[in-house]
Amino acid sequence: MSLQAALTGLPEALQSQARRTLETFDEALLARLGEERLRELVTTITASDFVARALSNDGVMLDRLLSHEELVAAPARETLESWLDHALEGAASEADLQRVLRRFRRERMVAIIWRDRNDYADAWGIAAAVSRLAEVCMEAALRWHEKALAARYGEPSPDSDGRPQRMVILGMGKLGAGELNLSSDIDLIFAYPEKGQTQGGERSLEHQEYFTRLGQKVIASLDAVTADGFVFRVDMRLRPLGDGGPLTGSFASLLSYYQSQGREWERYAMLKARPVAGDLEAGQRLLLELRPFVYRKYIDFGAIESLREMKALINREVRRRGREDDIKLGAGGIREVEFVVQAFQLIRGGRVTELQTPSLKRALAELERLEIMSRHDVRALQSDYVFLRDLEHALQGLEDRQTQSLPDEALARDRIAFAMGHEHWDGLVANLEEVRHRVRERFDEVVAPPEEEDHELIEAGALEEWRALWQEAFDDEAAIALLSESGFRDPPRARERLLKLRHGRAVTGMQRIGFERLEALMPVLLSNVATTDTPDITLERVLALVEAVLRRTAYLSLLKENPDALTQFVRLCSASAWISEQLARYPVLLDELLDPRNLYTPPERGELEDELRQTLSRLPPNDEESQLEALRLFRHARVLNVAAADVAGARPLMVVSDHLTMIAEVVLEAVVQLAWQGLTARHGYPRRRDGSHAGAEEADFLVVGYGKLGGIELGYGSDLDLVFLHDADPRGSTNGDRSLDNPVFYARMGQRIIHMLTTTTPAGVLYEVDMRLRPSGNSGLLVSSLEAFADYQRREAWVWEHQALVRARAVAGSPALAHRFEDIRRETLSRAPDVETLKREVVAMREKMRQHLGSSQQTRTAGWFHLKQDPGGMVDIEFMNQFAVLAMGHREKALLTYTDNMRILETLESSGHLPFEGAEQLRKAWLAYRDASHRGALTRAGALVPEAGFVEHRQAVQALWQRYLESDGETSDSAQASTDP
Repeated sequence: MSLQAALTGLPEALQSQARRTLETFDEALLARLGEERLRELVTTITASDFVARALSNDGVMLDRLLSHEELVAAPARETLESWLDHALEGAASEADLQRVLRRFRRERMVAIIWRDRNDYADAWGIAAAVSRLAEVCMEAALRWHEKALAARYGEPSPDSDGRPQRMVILGMGKLGAGELNLSSDIDLIFAYPEKGQTQGGERSLEHQEYFTRLGQKVIASLDAVTADGFVFRVDMRLRPLGDGGPLTGSFASLLSYYQSQGREWERYAMLKARPVAGDLEAGQRLLLELRPFVYRKYIDFGAIESLREMKALINREVRRRGREDDIKLGAGGIREVEFVVQAFQLIRGGRVTELQTPSLKRALAELERLEIMSRHDVRALQSDYVFLRDLEHALQGLEDRQTQSLPDEALARDRIAFAMGHEHWDGLVANLEEVRHRVRERFDEVVAPPEEEDHELIEAGALEEWRALWQEAFDDEAAIALLSESGFRDPPRARERLLKLRHGRAVTGMQRIGFERLEALMPVLLSNVATTDTPDITLERVLALVEAVLRRTAYLSLLKENPDALTQFVRLCSASAWISEQLARYPVLLDELLDPRNLYTPPERGELEDELRQTLSRLPPNDEESQLEALRLFRHARVLNVAAADVAGARPLMVVSDHLTMIAEVVLEAVVQLAWQGLTARHGYPRRRDGSHAGAEEADFLVVGYGKLGGIELGYGSDLDLVFLHDADPRGSTNGDRSLDNPVFYARMGQRIIHMLTTTTPAGVLYEVDMRLRPSGNSGLLVSSLEAFADYQRREAWVWEHQALVRARAVAGSPALAHRFEDIRRETLSRAPDVETLKREVVAMREKMRQHLGSSQQTRTAGWFHLKQDPGGMVDIEFMNQFAVLAMGHREKALLTYTDNMRILETLESSGHLPFEGAEQLRKAWLAYRDASHRGALTRAGALVPEAGFVEHRQAVQALWQRYLESDGETSDSAQASTDP
């Protein structure tokens, strides 16, 4: 291919410039190039004077690059290290080191720009290659200087665990992300593990002095400008205290600084921290300890305000310097894309650990996968960011100069347009404006202040009135009038409540940023409270949460930043005292209010299992504290979903209990697996009866649920009635190094599960547990074998224990053991009883319960009714069902199938043992009682209700109780036949 043919592909304005550049090249070199490489050379030098000069000044560089095939594929890190090590073999002085590093860097950059301009790599690939080059150069410089200093000062002493100490170099910004641009500074922080002194040299230095000298040497090797140029410009201003702080510090000093003095912008900076040279393992340990500073455990919308402040500072600087067209810092530029992504990382990264990555590319992928951002938004943001980075590379590749400003000179514009694949500059600018407009829109959605939501209210004066009330700009008369007009029944009390909050020690002692968040939220909150039907009650409930979070004001930001979440919060507090208490006790649950679609749609079982599995998989396997906290937050959040759907009328009564039971089962399954994994890791697996050993896949353990859990009728505050079973060899033992006898192993398994369920953490208790229904009650073994359980049911169990067995079912653990348990249950309940004896014992037990648990005569006389324990209440229906199953289970096997009261009633009706009228009366009464019980739990009204609303149901239940359990004889042939033993 002729040179003219290669030039023909260029725009006419650029051909003469390229021809002049090619005249500086050796003709023999050009002749050796094939058609494809010649065209690529013309393309590259047209877009980069830096490459043209480098190739022209070094006549054999292009041959080396061609022989390495480096022009079409990036070398692996190991290859780069090998090349550089070889080049440094003769470097006897710092001047030699600097010369080798600079020439090595120049040659690699020529290849990187060539690949960029000829589409052998995308923007991400180019950024990764530059980052890799920086890391290799840094590591080489560090090792060279460590060796040089060792001759005089020796080496750092080992740390307290005996590990050798090396410097840790943290890459920040785009280097930390592995996404450097073509001519970027590198932001670094130097650290070392522990204080001490060097040893083995002519002179000993304190570690602080040694690592400072080492850091200074490394910086000079990279940053100093010599006749060969520079390697990378180094910026150390992100270290603690910036230019005024020490160049390096021990891990302890860094941790102390960030914990006591760390500022919000430093959290933002540390998002991208990554060990890039030196002791990488120690660097990871340091970042692990810094993680709580960077990522809050709760949803942190307060981070958005910090990002806004940073962006405002950037905007002012851009305007001051007249750099509005800067594609990095200007509106819709690279920094705004980064702010969008990092806002989500700061807000959610503490709980969604997949977002804890310095890479913007990886973070975007996780935002899409986790559905935090829509696929469309992520793909659009990715595409626009790549366009901006491509343009940045084109600008910087021209002269190997750090710039993000568009050129003014016509030829430079033509060259940039050509590099970006546009025929004309105007076309590139139009494309750029579209990209920046889309980025700005996304930035405004995520980071910009939510001014529009409040705008109409402010214009109407509504918010200003509430702001004046909160800030005490109104006198007493005006304040009372506003509250009265807004529907408050006791305006003086409401005003007093607000004044008590505003002048309380917690508010007066708040830091500035927290107080500003409170000031911004309160007018909007009060405005929302005033729209409810019961503003007085609602105000008390919402202020309980405000008071609970005054020291964690990111929650105030969450509500202010998300008007929909604030609306849901006020609505739910108005509807339910239980929900408001849960939110005040566990403010982390406010996160659930962010998406109303999910809030009012409780997940199905598969989704619950998936969510909990993913949540636990994000945690270190041995971090029990985090596991317990995660389990509790999961349970609280999912129960809140159910309660929200319940008060909104989006879920029928039976489905509410189904969901509450399902949540408990999913949690129990996870707890069983965690306990099993923890114990078997220490002690091995227990031996089964057949001589084999259990495995890791499935716990050889069974949790049986009784009562409301077994009957799929859990309420919001229900305890879990549990029995633990196993079927291992009673004389066997586990097969681990620290072997245990099987009975001891399973006892510890039971203790472990109870501990995990009942231990109090900052997120409360998982579930209260009652184990009294196990064989022999509190005096019996905590975990029984299936054989012992079956024998107990046959020989020793009381009638009330068989009644309880009616509502028992396997809820977690081994499916094989669950089948065995069900066989035992059916066998036990299938035995033919003495019906009259059974009836007497059931009635006697019920009477005893009424006396001890029912309401007093005085309460009943006052017109109150205990939904559960008073005559005609829920327990009467349960006892009738249990009596029917025990009396007729040997003849009507269908009665042994179900554990819940509704389906037992349906089976009694469909099998002809209960007339339709009686079954319908019991069903209606049961549903009415259950509904009232749920309402009572949500409103904290309790189980005592006015009797007037339940008279018909009570009478029906009492009549059926007397007919079937207290009458001397049966009243129908069918009933007689059904209960005849």
